[in-house]
Amino acid sequence: MRAAVIGSGFGGLALAIRLQSQGIATTVFEARDKPGGRAYVYEDKGYVFDAGPTVITDPSALEELFALSGRKLSDYVELLPVTPFYRLAWEDGDVFDYVNDQAELNRQIAARNPADVEGYRRFLAYSEELLSAGYLKLGSVPFLDFGSMVKAAPDLMRLQAWRSVHDKVSEFIKDDHLRQAFSFHSLLVGGNPFATSSIYALIHALERKWGVWFPRGGTGALIQAMVRLLQDLGGEIRLNSPVERIDMAGGRAAGVTVGGQSLQFDMVASNADVVHTYRRLLGQDPRGRSEGARLATRRHSMSLFVIYFGLKRKHPDIRHHTVIFGPRYRELIAEIFKGPDLPDDFSLYLHAPTRTDPSLAPEGCDAFYVLAPVPHLASADLDWEVEGPRYRDRILAYLEERHIPGLTADLETCRIFTPFDFRDQLNAHNGSAFSLEPILTQSAYFRVHNRDDQIPNLYFVGAGTHPGAGVPGVVGSAKATAGLMLADARLPA
Repeated sequence: MRAAVIGSGFGGLALAIRLQSQGIATTVFEARDKPGGRAYVYEDKGYVFDAGPTVITDPSALEELFALSGRKLSDYVELLPVTPFYRLAWEDGDVFDYVNDQAELNRQIAARNPADVEGYRRFLAYSEELLSAGYLKLGSVPFLDFGSMVKAAPDLMRLQAWRSVHDKVSEFIKDDHLRQAFSFHSLLVGGNPFATSSIYALIHALERKWGVWFPRGGTGALIQAMVRLLQDLGGEIRLNSPVERIDMAGGRAAGVTVGGQSLQFDMVASNADVVHTYRRLLGQDPRGRSEGARLATRRHSMSLFVIYFGLKRKHPDIRHHTVIFGPRYRELIAEIFKGPDLPDDFSLYLHAPTRTDPSLAPEGCDAFYVLAPVPHLASADLDWEVEGPRYRDRILAYLEERHIPGLTADLETCRIFTPFDFRDQLNAHNGSAFSLEPILTQSAYFRVHNRDDQIPNLYFVGAGTHPGAGVPGVVGSAKATAGLMLADARLPA
C-alpha cells in the first residue's frame, strides 16, 4: 500500500508519520526547497527567521506522533517554555502580561476592573468546557455526513456556538482592553473575533492547560524533527517537487504527476490549499472543476503582511510574543476582513525568538518578525509590489517610535512577505493566510471533508479541512484523516 502526501506543512508531515508508522509506504512531495510549508525558514547574515507558526501549544499532540513508533519527541527536539505567553500592549501605554499564573492574572485583571476577576473565572470555566467538547472530543473526528453534525449539535447548542468569540467574552468581561485580551486568539487561526464561532474561545483554555512553547532552534527545528522521524520510519520526502496534477482513473485517484512523470499511488492526500488542489491539481476532472469553483466563492480568512528583520543590538525588554493593539479594534478588524482598502492604522504581532533562544541571531543581536493582518486580495485589490515597501516603512517607523528605539540605525537585514507571496509561493487562494474563514457555517461538517465525497481515495489534511488552522488544528486534522485512510486500507488506526 502506497500513499502520496502533497505538501510538507505540519499537517502533511503529521499525516505521513501516522501512515508510515502503520506500514503504509508514504512519500511527501514538497514544491519548495525546504520542508514546512508555511513553517519555512529564512537565513541571512547569521539570523534565522521562522517564516510562519511561532506559537506551539498542546505539545501532547506532537508527542503522540513520536509515541506511535515508540519514540520520544524530546529525543528529536527540545521544547522551551515561553513566559509570559504574550505581552499585550495598547497605545495608551497599558500593558498586560498574559501568564499561566492565576494569582498574577487576577492581580492584573483587578487593577483594570475588580469585577472582571470573577468574570474571568467564569470565562475560563466556559473555555474549558469548549476545550473538552470542541477539541478533545471532536478535534480529530472527521465530519463526513450531516448525521455527524447532528450528533454534535447538543454540545454546540449548549455552548452557544452560534455566538461570536467577542460576544461570549463580553458576556463575562466588561473592561474593553480585557475583552480584547481574551478575544484576539481567533485571529491566530484566521478568524474574526466578531464573526468566528465562540467554539474558538477554547484556544484560551488550551494554552492554560498545556502552556506555550518554542522549539530550540526555532519552529523549523520542529519541522526537521518531524522529517527525521518520517525518514527514520522509512518514509520519503521529495523537495523541489511541485505536484502538477492528481491523476485519475476509473473515478479514483491513481497517483500524481511530478516533473512530467506520472507516479502511481493507492491513496493521495493533499496538504496544499484546498482551492488550489481542486482547481489546479484536479482541474482536468469534473469534480475538481465544480468543487474548486464552489470553494472559491466561500469566505476565506484574511491575509498577512510580515517583516523579518535582524538588529545588531539586543532589546531585552521586548518579550518573546507581543501583541500590539492599535487605536481601533472592532472597526479595524472589519476592514481587515472586508476591505476594500488597506486600513490607515494597524495592530501587530511582534515575535522576538532570541528572547528564548539567543542562537537564532549572531552574538549580541536580536532576530524579529512582525506581522500585520491585512485584507486578502479579493477584499482589497492592492499592488503589493508598490504597497509592500511603503507598509514596511510605516510599520518599522511605528515600532521604532513606540517599542524598539534605534531600530533604523541597528537594522542589519530585512525582508517582507506579502499577500502576493501567499498566493504565488504557497498557492493560497486570494493570498489567504489560513484558508477558509472559521465561521460556524464553514466548520466541522461544513468545512472541506477529510475525505472527498466522490473520489474515495482522495483525502485532505491541513488548515482547509476539519478542524482548521493553527498547529494543534492541523495536527488534529492529520489524526482524523489518517484514521480514515487506515480504515479504508483495512489497517488499525
